[in-house]
Amino acid sequence: MQRVYAQIDGETACLRVPRAQSYVMDGVVWGAVDELFTPAFWKAQAWQHEAAGTYADLRLGRSLVEEVSACLLGGYGMPAELGLAAYARLRERQLLHNDCDERDLLIALSEPLLVHGRWRTYRFARQRSRYLAASLAYLADLAEPEDDVALRDALTGAPGVGLKTASWVVRNYRGSDEIAILDVHVVRACALMGVFEFQAVTPSSYERLEESYLDFADAIGVRAGLLDAIMWDYMRRLGAQEATERQLCLL
Repeated sequence: MQRVYAQIDGETACLRVPRAQSYVMDGVVWGAVDELFTPAFWKAQAWQHEAAGTYADLRLGRSLVEEVSACLLGGYGMPAELGLAAYARLRERQLLHNDCDERDLLIALSEPLLVHGRWRTYRFARQRSRYLAASLAYLADLAEPEDDVALRDALTGAPGVGLKTASWVVRNYRGSDEIAILDVHVVRACALMGVFEFQAVTPSSYERLEESYLDFADAIGVRAGLLDAIMWDYMRRLGAQEATERQLCLL
């Protein structure tokens, strides 16, 4: 048995994790708690973050329309900070409504955005403004299902919204643990542990990999939505650090 200690609410708390060599599920061992990206590592991180209340509210918007807008403006090929800056601009200019003109969205997205003190250009401005205008119109006629998976599937009918983006919306908006956001960072984390056999996700493989991810989260006793958020954040930040270190080694 492995033990992890942390200060929680002013007291020392202890988490017990199975020994490193024992199996979480077929082909996946717990690993050491002090080794990056093992199941034991993710279990320990989730335990501490849940106790601290971090990653508790993952909403980006105040409504389903705003959440879809924020996630659509982020996503594939878009740094998170740049996508959020674009979303903030459109919300401030009150452009997130069903009869918004695509041209107005394009003008707003084409202007430079201030991100961390630097002016940056939003990529895919023409494509995303087209998708967003059509998606806003689509959402105006959408009867929101009560079931999380049904809502995720319904959102894929919006232009430019695939399974990953739709899952992102539902996880954020409803705090759902019924779906998975198979972002490149999460997929990489699962592949490193052997939960996934490969690091590529296609529309035809999404639901099968999602089931494997949900089974893994259940096996280590961590809420799927919380684990997804932690994996994404850690893999993104540590991946950037790793890339920087590699560049320094080449100098």
